[in-house]
Amino acid sequence: MRKFRFLGALAVSAIGLIYAGPASAGTGVSGKPTVKTHPITASAFDPKSVTIGGGASVLPTTRTVPHWYGTTTNPQNGVTYGYNMVGANPNSCSGGACSVTIQADITPLIIHFDGMTFDGTTVVGPTLASPVFADNDYGSTPFATAAASFPNDPKLIQGPGGPLSQGDAGQALQLEDATMRAQFNKVGAGSGYHVILHPNVLPAVTIDVPQNQGTLMESPQKVIFPAINISWWSAQINNLEQSANATHLPIYLSNDVLLVQGGGCCVIGYHGTRAAGNGGGNGGSNGNAVVQTFAWASWVRPGTYPRLQGSPSRTDWALQDIHALSHEISEWADDPFVNNLVQPWLTPTAPQYGCTNILETGDPVVAIGFAKGTNTFEQGPNPDGSKTTDGYYHPEDEAFLPWFMRTSPNTVSEPTQTASSNIGRYTLMGDLNPFPGFRQPATGC
Repeated sequence: MRKFRFLGALAVSAIGLIYAGPASAGTGVSGKPTVKTHPITASAFDPKSVTIGGGASVLPTTRTVPHWYGTTTNPQNGVTYGYNMVGANPNSCSGGACSVTIQADITPLIIHFDGMTFDGTTVVGPTLASPVFADNDYGSTPFATAAASFPNDPKLIQGPGGPLSQGDAGQALQLEDATMRAQFNKVGAGSGYHVILHPNVLPAVTIDVPQNQGTLMESPQKVIFPAINISWWSAQINNLEQSANATHLPIYLSNDVLLVQGGGCCVIGYHGTRAAGNGGGNGGSNGNAVVQTFAWASWVRPGTYPRLQGSPSRTDWALQDIHALSHEISEWADDPFVNNLVQPWLTPTAPQYGCTNILETGDPVVAIGFAKGTNTFEQGPNPDGSKTTDGYYHPEDEAFLPWFMRTSPNTVSEPTQTASSNIGRYTLMGDLNPFPGFRQPATGC
């Protein structure tokens, strides 16, 4: 069976609109719509995740990405939870074995739909230059999400930055490497603990989307993007997986292509797993099946989500460029087989998830993030003339294992920027996360 994690379900409006001109040059989006576009109102945006199917049960003999198994006892309910994570066991590895490099096979997707082309090859360069693959210093960040008038609009706006992973100040690291090091307090120049992604760009794949499998949407900033039927899209990704290398992480990269499931819009990324050789499931494999992990994520063009400061609309400042990809890679690393279960949790920052029992690091902090790196791609005005870019990439904050396991005090993760009674942080951003629910363990349902 298969299981996906999705980010970004939004309600939509069905009012038609004719788009008069071509897409902005230099975005990798070209052509003119052959049909009416459907505008989405600002109030309709509400990032969310969905699940389909079930995760593969993975044993140490499984042939897949490097991973380790650990257990933690939750002091609130006395249950000991087991989990698989990518990389080496930070509690027992030694020497060079603590540094694990995983090949990431990037397949850009070129999408043709309703007279327009959304070219994923144009965002490969910006993605490789982003914190996902390029090294950065995570000692501080210039900006981070602020709560503004949360839970009222505007909600998630650009706020001041400050110390981030202070223990790794001066260290050149990839984003997921910095996240894992902070999660298990393996920071500092003397730490040899690493989870590194080595990117390999594969030939692009062109997908022609039938007209009855999607709709062209238009954001309040006049950005046009396709919203494609998730079942049809997942079938295309499944076909691509058939030739993937199970010991690598396949990443299918699209350019502002979003998905719809039922009446909701829009999903901007998911990760999942597939046990090969038995119809896509894991029944009867006895833990010896080749288990393929994978991720699909879209580069999110600025202005796709309404982010105008001072407007009554949502201002999802961090929900652009690599936000979806950072979400999916972090969740893949902490839950590669999508079967790490925890005590059910609920957070007011993401009520759309309801009460869930899955260890998915990005879900609790969806649309909360920080600025890192230098982004020179798509930094001009939106199609309506508004300006919502700032010259940075926008990785997502990520919830840590002790948050899900109700560990207090947290002696597992890197200490918070300012000394606290809980000692360790519960998300990568630590004190920079503006919500008090992430300065303590998760709240039950």
